[in-house]
Amino acid sequence: MRYGLLNAVADFKATYTWRSWSFGWLGRMLAQVLFFTGLGRVLDQPGAVRYLALGNALMTCVVDTMAVVATTSGERRAGTLSLLVSSPADPVWVFVGRSLHWPVSGVATASVALFGLGPFFGVTWSAAQVPPVLLLIALTALGTYCVGLFLAVLVVNVPRLRNVVSNCAYLAMMAFCGVQVPVGFWPRGVGVVVQAVPLTHTLRALRAVSDNRPAAEVFGPVVPAVLTAGLWLAAAVVTFRWLVAVPARRAGTLDLTY
Repeated sequence: MRYGLLNAVADFKATYTWRSWSFGWLGRMLAQVLFFTGLGRVLDQPGAVRYLALGNALMTCVVDTMAVVATTSGERRAGTLSLLVSSPADPVWVFVGRSLHWPVSGVATASVALFGLGPFFGVTWSAAQVPPVLLLIALTALGTYCVGLFLAVLVVNVPRLRNVVSNCAYLAMMAFCGVQVPVGFWPRGVGVVVQAVPLTHTLRALRAVSDNRPAAEVFGPVVPAVLTAGLWLAAAVVTFRWLVAVPARRAGTLDLTY
């Protein structure tokens, strides 16, 4: 996993310079927050602007982490996935660590959005609120990264779907997990399903921090967020071994290219 992380750092450096990340990626994400939050100004709903600002600022880290679906498929194009699978070591933790640069980038993006853009929309933070906010951003990034890992396993053998799956995943979370509208707006079945997504719980906790709610309301949602993240990670590990590693080792059928 450590070597996978070192590769992730190298990949990130090859993908971005500080200028392209700051003015390209970060600028794009901040523009997205501004767009959706700006829509709140035309709504005749008290607190709509604040609600949208919090949801869309935290959502930026999810967009970052969903990139794991696309970059994991890149292992197959590069010919390295077959080498990982054929090695005597367990490749699953290399697989897990290989794209950890995305949640790190996501934490940075969401932090800038919440602390930099938030005050323009009435979202201000006291010094005591900063640590729990950062904790919730990190938990959101890691939790949704685990969701992305599971989806990445599902599409590793159909890489042409990688961008479709990643985009649909974060758009679904944006729609149903309380980012744009409360979860209760949707039919009850939708509300039940999204309880399996870490973002649903961390966003509720973030809103509690912003509203200066009691500690129980802030940290209560952290437990299901951690639990669901762990379950998604376990599902990704098991599915990787079941769909990719073990069958490929037995049959030797994993191609080096698309």
